[in-house]
Amino acid sequence: MDDTCRNQTTGTLYVVATPIGHRDDITLRALETLKTVDLIAAEDTRHTARFLNHHHIQGKLISYHEHNENERTPWLLQKMSAGLDVALVSDAGTPTVSDPGYRLITAAIAKDMKVIPLPGPSAIMAAVSAAGLPTDAFVFVGFLSKKKQRRYTEIQALADEQRTVIFYESPARLMTLLQELIEWLGNRSAVLAREMTKQHEEFIRGNLSDIRDQLASRPKIRGECTLLVTGCTLPKSVSMELIRQELQEGLRMGKCRPSELSKKIAIKYSLSKRIVYSEALKIKQRRNNNSR
Repeated sequence: MDDTCRNQTTGTLYVVATPIGHRDDITLRALETLKTVDLIAAEDTRHTARFLNHHHIQGKLISYHEHNENERTPWLLQKMSAGLDVALVSDAGTPTVSDPGYRLITAAIAKDMKVIPLPGPSAIMAAVSAAGLPTDAFVFVGFLSKKKQRRYTEIQALADEQRTVIFYESPARLMTLLQELIEWLGNRSAVLAREMTKQHEEFIRGNLSDIRDQLASRPKIRGECTLLVTGCTLPKSVSMELIRQELQEGLRMGKCRPSELSKKIAIKYSLSKRIVYSEALKIKQRRNNNSR
C-alpha cells in the first residue's frame, strides 16, 4: 500500500542506525529523529543513554531486547496506535541485523503502520569496504550456532559458496570458529576486522591459519569481531559432484582407506580434508546399506 494511503493517526516506527564504535559516526537525520520521537526502544538503555548524553539528547528510553520483546512489542504497538513515534536502536549499527527488532517491525507492518529506515553505520559494510577481499557479491551469515553439530552443518552448507562470506563472532568463540573453518572449508584467505572505528581498530589479513596463529599469542582477544572469508575458488569444472565421483571410484577400487583417499583428493583440489572425508563416509555408509 502507498504510504499516502496509510492511517495518518498512528505513529511512525523509525529504524535508526547508530555508531558501531566512534560516537560521532551518526547522521544528522538520525540525531534529529532521536531528539523528536516520543520513545526510543533500545537494546541496552544504559549504553544508549551514554550515547544520547554525548550528543545532548534527552530521550525517553525503554528497553527492547531478545528477553522482553514478546511483552514489549504489543505495548509499543499500542503506543504507536495512540499516535506516538518510536525510534528503534540497537547497541551498535543497524537494528535487526543480528540484533532484536524484527518482531516489532513485522508487527508494525502487519498493522499497516509506517516503518522508516534511517541508514547509517553497519559493521558488515565497514568491514567489506576495507577488507580488500572480493566485494562484487558477498553473503552475510552472522553468528553461527553455539551447538557444534548444528554449526558444522551450517559451515558445510557454505563449502561450495563462491561469494565472500561474512561472520560475526564473539571474542570468546573466535578461535574455535577459525579452527573449524580451516578444518571444514580449508585454509582460505580471510580478514578479521576487530574493534572497527574504535581506538584499537585492527584488520588482520592472511590465511585463516595466519589469523589464528597471530591471535593465539595474545593473552586475551577483545572487542567486536567481524570475519570475512573468501568463497570457494574451485574452477567451475570442479564441483562437489566431481569430488563425490572420484570418491566413489576410489572406494570401489579399494586401494586405500577412506581417510587416505580423502587426503589425496583434498590436496589435489585444495579442499578441506574434513569435508572430503565426510563425503567419503556418507558414500561408504550408503554402499553398506545397499549391500544388506
